[in-house]
Amino acid sequence: MTTTSHPADDHDLIRVRGARENNLKDVDVEIPKRRLTVFTGVSGSGKSSLVFGTIAAESRRLIDETYSTFVQGFMPNLPRPDVDVLEGLTTAILVDQERMGANPRSTLGTVTDAHAMLRSLFSRIGEPSIGGPTAFSFNIPTTTVGGASVTESGKKNVIKQQVYLGGMCPQCEGRGSVSDLDLAEIVDESKSLVEGAILVPGYTADGWMVAAYKAVLPPEKPVASYTKAERQDFLYAEPRKIKVDKINITYEGLIPKIRKAMFAKDVDSLQPHIRAFVERAAVFGTCPACDGTRLNESARSVTIKGRNIGEIAAMQVTDLAEWLRTIDDPGVAPLIGTLLHLLDSFVDIGLGYLSLDRPSGTLSGGEAQRTKMVRHLGSALTDVTYVFDEPTIGLHPHDIERMNKASCWSLRDKGNTVLVVEHKPETIAIADHVVDMGPAAGSGGGEVVFEGTVDGLRSSGTRTGEHLSYRAALKDTVRERTGVLEVRGADTHNLQKVDVDVPLGVLTVVTGVAGSGKSSLIHGSVVGRDGVVSIDQGAIKGSRRSNPATYTGLLEPIRKAFAKANDVKPALFSANSEGACPTCKGSGVIVTEPRLHGHRIHAVRGLRRQAVPGRGARLPPRRAEHRRGARASPSTALWSLFSAPETKVPAAADILGRLQDVGLGYLTLGQPLNTLSGGERQRVRLALHLKEKGGVYVLDEPTTGLHLADVDNLLRLLDRLVDAGKTVIVIEHHQAVMAHADWIIDLGPGAGHDGGRVVFEGTPADLVAQGERTLTGQHLAEYVAPTPPA
Repeated sequence: MTTTSHPADDHDLIRVRGARENNLKDVDVEIPKRRLTVFTGVSGSGKSSLVFGTIAAESRRLIDETYSTFVQGFMPNLPRPDVDVLEGLTTAILVDQERMGANPRSTLGTVTDAHAMLRSLFSRIGEPSIGGPTAFSFNIPTTTVGGASVTESGKKNVIKQQVYLGGMCPQCEGRGSVSDLDLAEIVDESKSLVEGAILVPGYTADGWMVAAYKAVLPPEKPVASYTKAERQDFLYAEPRKIKVDKINITYEGLIPKIRKAMFAKDVDSLQPHIRAFVERAAVFGTCPACDGTRLNESARSVTIKGRNIGEIAAMQVTDLAEWLRTIDDPGVAPLIGTLLHLLDSFVDIGLGYLSLDRPSGTLSGGEAQRTKMVRHLGSALTDVTYVFDEPTIGLHPHDIERMNKASCWSLRDKGNTVLVVEHKPETIAIADHVVDMGPAAGSGGGEVVFEGTVDGLRSSGTRTGEHLSYRAALKDTVRERTGVLEVRGADTHNLQKVDVDVPLGVLTVVTGVAGSGKSSLIHGSVVGRDGVVSIDQGAIKGSRRSNPATYTGLLEPIRKAFAKANDVKPALFSANSEGACPTCKGSGVIVTEPRLHGHRIHAVRGLRRQAVPGRGARLPPRRAEHRRGARASPSTALWSLFSAPETKVPAAADILGRLQDVGLGYLTLGQPLNTLSGGERQRVRLALHLKEKGGVYVLDEPTTGLHLADVDNLLRLLDRLVDAGKTVIVIEHHQAVMAHADWIIDLGPGAGHDGGRVVFEGTPADLVAQGERTLTGQHLAEYVAPTPPA
């Protein structure tokens, strides 16, 4: 019997023609479906513009258009990417590095539905039985309802004190912790009001905020000498009307007043000096009523095999999986099977050291991305496109191979298309297809320099191919320490009373498998000391007008130079001041919001387009001619401009030079801050601190987002920092950084409760010599093996 191919079988490629998003230069590429394709290339070469900004963005836009016009009016507007042809698209699911929301009620168990399954388990076989799953939810309080209702037929139903059980602890309201105020940070009791006893920002002794207290209380009497009634009136009085200088005002105790004015607000929204005060004065501790479990006494009274749901949620995922396997009850076997599959996925993807009660806001970018991946590993969906953004971030080389097989291969083998933006050789090596972007960054990139197999990439001659088999060499000599930072009895999270000396004046790398306690050691015992500067990958606070130029202070000297050259005010060259484009008000875009007609919303989606007069430069046309080129040019080109004798602007050249030093020479000054990756944000912060003398710098995985070829530039930068008298402590997994260190502190031997100990302290050479003793030593020994560069 002869079989003929079906026309539907011909659609086995995603075809991109003429992609010009951001720095892409009419890119044409064909990506095989139901295969694992890795996109690589130097930082800023256009990988994300092709994968996220073109392919994934168009897929989402087309899906959004399937909704009704009314529904689309409430959805964000997504413009069509700048591309000629996109064919063969499937539904794209993006799994990025964005940290999960820091809602205090959100935990690892709630975001993955593992806690929902545990609640069902306890409601069915827990003893004593108290009710349904909601009785074990720390987000639902126990309520008592009474009243009467009347049906349509007129029948009256009376409910008397009906109790609906929830699991929320009433004291901490399901948060697990309670907050209090450190009175010593608020009031100096040795002083009187006129001497400045109130330490709250804005409450100056001769100011209006303190006038009410001086009118009610003895102003020259030290607070420590107040009577019990005076102290109560000063700190906790209920609001009441009083007269001060013949003006009626409301008098209220200091504590409730500042609670409402400062402590009830989002900390990130406060001014820096007020935020610093709030962080000093706020004291958070474990809730004494529920002991941090978030659950009320009723929920904690129910047990399975002697453990309540709070104790189960606090167990390490690997231990929880073992405990579940001891439950032999046919009535809940399907539920346990589903939960075990989820927990095993956690282990396979390198998150077995976490617990289900871990607040989601405390997960790192890499942990958050892998948590999102867990949701999809058991999905029944096929023929969709999964898009991952450097999924190996935060993973030790020991964990990467297991994660690759558990996620990328697993999803591909189910019939899905997997697109991965990645720099790690371990992930590039497992690809079915590779797309290498380049040849350089920014305006020097945006082209496909290689497309094919991994073996073909090795011999292609591209920068990625040349560095794919690169092996670092150990340094001949290491620097001598100038002192030590002593850490004694560190027990944050899983640390087991760690004693360690962190050397000063050298480059120290702290490493170990994911979950071994690296961040707990450094951020819990080193960061926060005098002179220690922590430079992380967290989001940079700013508005939609913020960009690298405004954040680094670069625009100030540039505006002054333009003003001097044109004999006008500097404010005329500011998009946030007198120089703002009148059409877009200095934002660079025009947002057309849905319009109101009477009491109804006109069902037209909000539109966002570039402002025409300034063409996105945020300035009126004539002034935009002067500065548009500066905003759109890479910082490398601008450094040359402002360093030249005829156009020299020393202050601007200094900042631009530091941006180049940290590997950000490809960035344009007008790029919005919220479009920077975690690694780019960290390096922008680092550029701000390069000019400082002395100090201790803590960097958290600075190789994030860096191409193999760019790691060498980073190492040279770290050397310059140490040679300038700084101490550099790097939390890192990259073997090239380990090999370049003067001192290594390796934590382990495993993750979670199997880690938390220092398993090695010494030079990289000593670690390689003892390679079989630790997992890090084994991988570093393999990495520095005498293999010649490709």
